[in-house]
Amino acid sequence: MKFVTDLISAQDAKTEKLNEAPASGDGLDSAMSQSDGAETPTDSSPPQDGDAPLAWAPIEPTPKKKRLGLWIGLGVGVVALGAGAASMILIAPGTTVAGIPVGWLTPGAAADVINDHVETTEITLTGAGDDVVLTGAELGATIDAAALADQAFAEHPLWNIGSWSGDPVPGEITLDAATADAVLRDAVPSSFEEPVDAGVVFDGAAGAFTITPSAPGTAVDVDALTAAIAQAVADGGTSLEFPGGPSEAAPAVSDDDATALAASMNEMLGSVGFYIGEERTVPVDPATVSTWLTVVDDDGELRIAADAAAIQSTVDSLAGVVDRAPVNATNIVNSSGEILRVETEGVTGRAVGDTSNLAAEAASNLESGNGVFPIQVSETPFESVNLQRRIDVDLGSQTATLIENGNVVRSWSISSGKAATPTDVGNFTVYAHLRSQNMKSREPDGSITETPNVPWVTYFNGDEGFHGTYWHNDFGNPRSHGCINMPIDVAKFVYDWSPIGMEVSVHN
Repeated sequence: MKFVTDLISAQDAKTEKLNEAPASGDGLDSAMSQSDGAETPTDSSPPQDGDAPLAWAPIEPTPKKKRLGLWIGLGVGVVALGAGAASMILIAPGTTVAGIPVGWLTPGAAADVINDHVETTEITLTGAGDDVVLTGAELGATIDAAALADQAFAEHPLWNIGSWSGDPVPGEITLDAATADAVLRDAVPSSFEEPVDAGVVFDGAAGAFTITPSAPGTAVDVDALTAAIAQAVADGGTSLEFPGGPSEAAPAVSDDDATALAASMNEMLGSVGFYIGEERTVPVDPATVSTWLTVVDDDGELRIAADAAAIQSTVDSLAGVVDRAPVNATNIVNSSGEILRVETEGVTGRAVGDTSNLAAEAASNLESGNGVFPIQVSETPFESVNLQRRIDVDLGSQTATLIENGNVVRSWSISSGKAATPTDVGNFTVYAHLRSQNMKSREPDGSITETPNVPWVTYFNGDEGFHGTYWHNDFGNPRSHGCINMPIDVAKFVYDWSPIGMEVSVHN
């Protein structure tokens, strides 16, 4: 209300000055009493004997109107205007912010009062030896005073009588964690014992990452202290007592936190390697990976740090493992070009490409929990070689000839069917292979002959086929019941050389 009081005092001064003005007509009478040397006018009638001489009475000036009422009216108006203006910039009486009275104040002044109250609140720490007194400012206590003061004015302006003594404006008081911790450690050092965070290390015997357990410590509970200060201020107080003795302080990294990280790292170990497409071309064993990794406790957050320099030695060895020359494919085909069997799988040649950033990229992947390191290679395609194979059986010369792409590979003497049990003539294809078989044959007289363990059987026509023969050595002469008898080693060669579908020609 100082602004309103000043306005009234100024008006009183103006009124007093008005009342000291000279009385109406005094100045004019004085002026009229002075003679300017001219004769005084007389009546036209001659004076009579014994009469006193006559003179004109001075002209009475018109009295000035007093305007005191107007001045007083203006003064009251100015006071009313001042009070109205004040109501537009002040906070309503009965208003509190976080328990701090701010009525009759401008928002700027209210912000100063709120800040001062929070900063000067005294906290006495008890129960830790000699009591220690600290202030809110020393503990880093803050409140958003400017915003809260503006809010208080917006919700409770002085001009709105309905907002007087309205609902309090809540405000959050906070302590700067680092400031409070440092001040409290200095004030009551006996209350502090550092907790031990859980960690993650590699167990070489187990070939996996395991944890090192956490352990609790002690400290002054800053969260509880913050709440106590806020409550004391909300209750209108400017001081409070708070126990400064040790409370249990949990580690920033719990056993559960470390266990979760160790589990994810162990899962990653199963996939670590250098990949070409989907193929893990160069796997990396867990023990080697463990030399690349360190688990860092970063202010209570565990993270993986990878050493690109350690990874580089493996990158440098990739060419010796990855590079290879192409291997041509070999296919056995028939006379129509149909592939009967892939004799040799084709292999694409390849060479490692640019690896200048590979170690750094691998380190980045590992730090994000990814053990897959793609590598770039240049490739050389393989060629395919087709081998057209067939077997020619000449019953007249009692020979079997293996032919590949028109060239004779090998030729042997054989024993085909006897006259009574001849070998059929015609063009056939191989349809089955048996490593060993007990064979039964019908003799011309109708009797059955059984030969056990006939080796390396290659069938091409019903029950006729090539096979090894251990019961005679009379090759070059017909001796069989229709099959093509061969030495055992030759039969083995034919067995391996002849895919299903290969053509066999039997003629005289």
